[in-house]
Order: sequence, then structure tokens, then C-alpha cells
Amino acid sequence: MPKVTSMLDAVVVGAGPNGLTAAVELARRGHSVAVFEAKSTIGGGARTEELTLPGFRHDPCSAVHPLGIGSPVFRTMPLERYGLHWLHPELPMAHPWDDGTAAVLSRSVAETAASFGPRDAGAYRRLVTPYLGKWDTLARDFMQLPLTALPRDPVTLARFGLTGLPPATWLMRRFHDEKARALFAGLVGHVIAPLDGFATGAVGLVFALAAHAAGWPLPRGGSQSISDALAGYLKDLGGAVHTDFEVKRLDDLPPARAYVFDTSPRALARIAGFGGHYDHYRYGAAAFKIDYALDGPVPWTSAEARRAGTVQIGPTAGEIGTALRQASSGTAPDTPFLITAQPSLVDPSRAPEGKHVFWAYGHVPNGWTGDLTEAIERQIERFAPGFRDRVLARATAGPPQLAAHNANYIGGDIACGAARGLQLLLRPTLSVRPYATPHPAVFLCSAATPPGPGVHGMSGHNAAKAVWRRLRKID
Repeated sequence: MPKVTSMLDAVVVGAGPNGLTAAVELARRGHSVAVFEAKSTIGGGARTEELTLPGFRHDPCSAVHPLGIGSPVFRTMPLERYGLHWLHPELPMAHPWDDGTAAVLSRSVAETAASFGPRDAGAYRRLVTPYLGKWDTLARDFMQLPLTALPRDPVTLARFGLTGLPPATWLMRRFHDEKARALFAGLVGHVIAPLDGFATGAVGLVFALAAHAAGWPLPRGGSQSISDALAGYLKDLGGAVHTDFEVKRLDDLPPARAYVFDTSPRALARIAGFGGHYDHYRYGAAAFKIDYALDGPVPWTSAEARRAGTVQIGPTAGEIGTALRQASSGTAPDTPFLITAQPSLVDPSRAPEGKHVFWAYGHVPNGWTGDLTEAIERQIERFAPGFRDRVLARATAGPPQLAAHNANYIGGDIACGAARGLQLLLRPTLSVRPYATPHPAVFLCSAATPPGPGVHGMSGHNAAKAVWRRLRKID
């Protein structure tokens, strides 16, 4: 154990974005903090590694960060001083079709609406206009819930809830044509949730509003830059980060007045001796991910896809809905819905000159042990003929490999728990104190707590607030 000369105010277990954010928030308020990470490097779901060939830097999990640049807590931190620089592709996202056209999600509402066609342009503008210019307040309000903080704009938050709490399939009825419906269905697919689930309309709307407010950027150098910036800031605040330190029980840790876990509920229960306290918590469908080293850019037939940082491959809402439903009900889709990212389009540092990195994943059942490579590449070739000819190397990661790489990804669930039904909002349990646990000094801050998955640090920020209340009470 690292040498600790006195009792710490807080110990954080897990150096993912939420754990690091919780540590920073506590250190900023004068508390002594140490972070303990089982892996040899920090980052959790925000890491960057050479997975294929030398000089090709890949993100094993998250790559594009609409909720990162728009995070209420990240915006209060001087992370640029510690090396975090956001890079914006020409288009945040494109959704190509077989005929070479594409729907797009642009920073511009007008460009986005125009890509849907005249019958749906007005419907899209009416959908997003009430929230334009209000992202900062709206994001703060819904990403803090269900904490006791009063919303700053209750009228807008209530309107957002009325629009977004019904299933996405209801919201999609506003559109006449397939392009708008399909793009919106793909946005919901980012949380691996069937389209007819509770509050899935809100999921799609959040991703769309994030693009219009701040874009869907990528961090220069890869997602590791986010984690490294948080760790650098924490160290300057007096906090410490210890790697290669696996925690199997609370007694493994130095004495502290509070313990904060950026882990799955299952791991926390095992370490803290909570028995079956979280047995009700459900894990959802998994990802099957491939990282590619390419000899050139992806040869999309769509010009818009060649300009986009993220490319959704469906293409129709029906195909996307079927793929999501199959993965969530135990069947690997023959025609998977894919989310792909093209970091080296805007960041040449990610690959040798003239080469590119590319990232793609589809959805499969939790714990699935099959190989989705052929189905994924068949889908990519459908919209980018000749893609396979540009592949220099690939690194595949199915659910077992994802779970081995990140212990929070139970069964390959990269959302750290199913983001569907009431569990989308009320996680890990039905409680007004979701960060608290059966032990008064132990807290949970992972993506298994509100507001859920994404590299935004807000689960860590919210948990830190719960710890502040605890420390004030015992002072």
C-alpha cells in the first residue's frame, strides 16, 4: 500500500472520468484525496492505446464526446491548461443511404433540417428550437437530477420532459419521411436501448441538442487526453493517483473519512460486503468493437460521410430498431446497426502520414462470445465499397474482451448497466440518494448512477456533492 501519513478525507477507487472528476471536485474544496486504479494506466472508458500497429493510436472505448465538451462540470475546470484540446470535424455526424445521399447532424439546425427533405425540415426545427441557446442551463438541470438542487429553468426542463419521456417511436411520428426518422433512431441507439423504451425520446433529443450547442468533437491525441487532463489538474490540487492497485476489500485501502467507487455496483457490493444489495440491477446488451488501421480514408460513397467525425450505419429506422431489439433480447443481429468514428480526419497525430484510424461497433447480447466481424464489415462495405482493401490491421473486442479491458463493462455492457426503462433515469436503485450505499461512508460514482453513461464527469460531480454533505456532517 502507498505510504499514507494521516487519515485522508476521501479515497476514490477507479480512475475513470467519473472517479477522477469526483476526486478533483473534492480536492478543489480543500479535501485530501487519493485515487487507486487497478490498471497500469488511468482512464477507464477514456483511454488511447496502440491496438493494431505502431503509430496508430486508437480509443478502446469512447472516441467522440458531445457530452464531454458540453459537460457542466468540465466547463468549470481549466482542462485546456492540462492538454485537453477539442477538435471539430466539418460535420458532427452523417447517416448515409444506399443511394449515396445522407442525412446529417450539423452544428447548423438549418443544414440538419435541409438534409431531411422539405416535408420534415420544419418539423425538426420546431422540435429543437425551444431549447436552442439554453444548453448550459438545460444540461445542468437534467444532469443533476434526481438531486435536491432546484432546476434553474423549470419551464424548459418540464417542456423537455414532456417531449422526451415518451418512447422515441412516439417522437419520430412527427416526421413524414425516412431520413429524419432513421437519423433520430440512430441517436437513440448510442445508449443501446430499444426505440420503444421509456425516455428514449430524451436520449435522441439530448444528442441532437448537444451537436447544435457545442458539436461532437474529438480530443486531440485521443480520449486519453481527457483522463490525463483530469489527473494533471488533480495532482496540482494536491491529490494523488496510484495505479496497479487492485482493491479487493475495503481494508486494502488507507483510512479515510469517505470512500468513492467508480466501479460497477456488483464490484462495489463484493468489495464492501454488501451481499445482494444490487442484485436487482440489470445489465444490458453489449458491444462488439473493431479498431482499424487503414491505408487511407474510408471510401464512403456519401460525400457527407467523408466529412463527418461520426457515421451511423443503419440505414432505416426499421433496420436500426430490429438490430437494437435483437441485441437486447439475446440475438446477434445479421444486419447490425453500427456507430463508427473517424478520428484521424481531424487529428493527423493519430496515425502515420497518409494513414488513418477507424473505429466501429455493433450491438450483441450481453456476454455473447461469437464473432461479428463479417457482419460489421459487410455493412461498412455496403456504404463504402472497397473498404476492406484499405485495412492494414484490425483489433477486435467482443463482450469478453471488453469486460477484461474494463471491469465496469459487465458482459460487454459499455453503459455500466442497461440504459432502458426506469433504470435509464433511476440507477442503480430507486432512491433520492442514488450515490449513497448501505455504508454511510461509502459512495458510488460510476455510470451506474445518474445521469448515466457518457464521458461527462457528472456522476462523479454529483457523488462528490453527496460526500461534501457527509464530511460537513461529521466535522
